[in-house]
Amino acid sequence: MAYNDFFRLSSHAIITNHEDKILLLKATYCDKQWGLPGGALEPEETIHEALLRECREELGITVNVLYMSGIYFHKAYNSHTCIFKCEMPQDSQIILSEEHSEFRFFSLDELTPIQRHRVIDCLQFDGMVKSAKF
Repeated sequence: MAYNDFFRLSSHAIITNHEDKILLLKATYCDKQWGLPGGALEPEETIHEALLRECREELGITVNVLYMSGIYFHKAYNSHTCIFKCEMPQDSQIILSEEHSEFRFFSLDELTPIQRHRVIDCLQFDGMVKSAKF
């Protein structure tokens, strides 16, 4: 990879509810897909700073970061995605930004195969950060 080549790095949160369903947000841009809270790092940001900033922007909440469970390469986007298990403070309410039109908690079988892989790695975390290529 040359110095000026374009490469992305992002941080995303896996947040579950009391039924162990996974929080996804529906984007208002591009193909309007459902995805995990989080997004790309800005210049000079760490993966943790980006995660906290993105969750504050997208959810209106400062999440508690429990652990990093994996880092995944996505060939289609030439990017790595860092996945963190997070929790929302008790009694917090989600206030979506303009980037998302709705939120919902999904069961594992409702997730895309890539989402499911990353979520299972996170929920079955054994202290070892996982990685995979998609």
